[in-house]
Amino acid sequence: MKIMIRKSHDGILSIYVAKKDLEEPIVSMEKPGMWGGIITLGNGWQLELPEVPPGTEIPCTVEARRLNED
Repeated sequence: MKIMIRKSHDGILSIYVAKKDLEEPIVSMEKPGMWGGIITLGNGWQLELPEVPPGTEIPCTVEARRLNED
């Protein structure tokens, strides 16, 4: 699924999924740099993010894979 990763003025990372009109904060990350690892959202979803080139700026849109679909 395509997601947009954003950063608020307070430095809090969140994702937006346009097809679901969903915006949720990122509450944990498997890797310190986030990319190429699994993130957990405030609603409990877990997404696997792709590796991206160093220096990729946020906001950005990437293709993520949802791991815990019900």
